[in-house]
Amino acid sequence: MSISSPGIGSGVDINSLVTQLVAAEGAATGNRLNSKEAEYLADVSAYGSLKAALSIFQSAVQSLQDEKDFQVRSAESSDSDIFTATADETADVSQYGIEVVQLAQANKLITTAGFDGADAVGAGTLTLTQGANSFSITVDATDTLTDVRDAINAATDNTGLKAAIIKVDDGVGGTEQKLVFTADKTGLDNAITITAVDDDTFNADDSGLSRLVNAQLTEPAVALDGQIKVDGQLVSSTNNTYADVVDGISITANTVGAGETLTIGQDKDVVELKISIFVENYNGLISTFNALSSYDSSTEVAGILLGDAVLRGVQSSIRQEITSSISGLNGAFSTLAELGITTDDEGKLSIDSDKLNDALDSNFDQVGKLFASTNGLSNKLDTVVESYIGSRGTIKSRTDGLQTSIDQITDQREALNRRLVTVEARLLKQFSAMDQIVSSLQNQSNFLTQQLANLPGAYEPK
Repeated sequence: MSISSPGIGSGVDINSLVTQLVAAEGAATGNRLNSKEAEYLADVSAYGSLKAALSIFQSAVQSLQDEKDFQVRSAESSDSDIFTATADETADVSQYGIEVVQLAQANKLITTAGFDGADAVGAGTLTLTQGANSFSITVDATDTLTDVRDAINAATDNTGLKAAIIKVDDGVGGTEQKLVFTADKTGLDNAITITAVDDDTFNADDSGLSRLVNAQLTEPAVALDGQIKVDGQLVSSTNNTYADVVDGISITANTVGAGETLTIGQDKDVVELKISIFVENYNGLISTFNALSSYDSSTEVAGILLGDAVLRGVQSSIRQEITSSISGLNGAFSTLAELGITTDDEGKLSIDSDKLNDALDSNFDQVGKLFASTNGLSNKLDTVVESYIGSRGTIKSRTDGLQTSIDQITDQREALNRRLVTVEARLLKQFSAMDQIVSSLQNQSNFLTQQLANLPGAYEPK
C-alpha cells in the first residue's frame, strides 16, 4: 500500500491549495444559486402572507352573503321582568300590548300514605299516565318505596316524569317517607294520573300497593298551561314560550303582569356593526397590500412583491369591485358611496356615520341587497378572492412554480457539488504529478551538487 503525502516534494501545501481552488471554482455558481433560492423563498413567504390576508378578508365577505343578516329586527320589552322577546327578519315593524295572565306550571303529586324506609309497599302494577301516554312498573312483594322510585326513574318508556322520596314528620315524634311525582314538562298535557292494580285484587282499599294512590294523593303543584294576551287576545301554551302568536316573534313569559308593550324595530346597530367589521377587514387587507409593495426611498428598501403582477392583479380586481356601481339590484343603493363608505388617499375605506344612518333610516332592508344579493358586492368580492386563493387559484399556481424553481436549485446545487468533486480529484492528480516532478528534480540537483563538489580542484569555500 502506497502512502501519499502531497506537497512533500515541492514544499507546497497542495491539499490547502486545492481546497481553495475548488472553493473559488464553485463560489460564483454557489452564490448565484443561494441568492436565487433566498429570493424564491422570500416570494413564497410573501405569497403566504398575501394569501392569509385574502383568506381573512374572504371570511368577512362571506359573512355578508345572507340578506336575512341585514334584515335584523329588534324586540324590546317594556319590562323584561314580565316578558322578553326575540324577532327574526320576517317580523313586521310594529308594537303590541302584552299581558302575562298565567305562567305554565309542571304537575306535582305526593303520596298521602307514609312509609318506613324498610316497609314493603305491596305487590302489584303501578301505571303512570300523562295525556295519551302511559307506562307501567311491576312492584314485587318485597319492594320498598326506594325500589318503586328507582323503577319509575329507570323505566325506558317513562313518559316524562321523575320520582323522589322526601322524609317528613309522622306526627308522633318520628319520620316517614313519601313519594313525590314531578312532571318533566309544564302544561295540562303533562298532568300526571296514577292507578294501582294490587296482586290481592282489592284495588280500591287503602292497603297493599293501592295505598300509594287511593289514600288521596296531594297536589302541591297543579298542571297549568301558560296564558298571555296579545293586544287583548288570549293565547295559551304548554310552556312559557309563545313562538307562533305573531309571525317572526317569540315571546317568553317570566312572571304575571299587565299593561306592558312589545316594540319590534329595525336593528340598525347590528347592521352598522357588520358594515364596520367589513370595512376594518378591507383596510387590513390594504395594509398588507401596501406593505408587500412598498418602497422606502430613504433606505432604498422595497417590499418583497413590489411590481409583482399577481399582487397588482388582485389589488386592481378588488378595488374595481369596491368602487364600481353594481347593476341589477333593483334597490335603492348601487354603490358603497351611497351608504357613506368612500376610499381615502391610502386606498382604505372610511365611513360617514351620518350618511350611513340616513340610508338605514330611509331604506333599511335595501342596504342588505347591496351586499348580499346574488349580484351583490359580497358575492363579487368572494369570487375575485377565490380566483386567487382557491385550490386552483393564481397564488397556488405561482407558489407551485416557485417551489419547482427551488427544487431545481437543489438539483443544480447537487450537480455543482458533483462537478467540484471531479475538479478536486483532477487538481489533486495534477498537483501530485507536479510534486513528484519537483521532487525528482530536487533530488537530481542535490546529486549533481555533491558530484561537482567531489571533482579535483573543486572550489571549497573557506
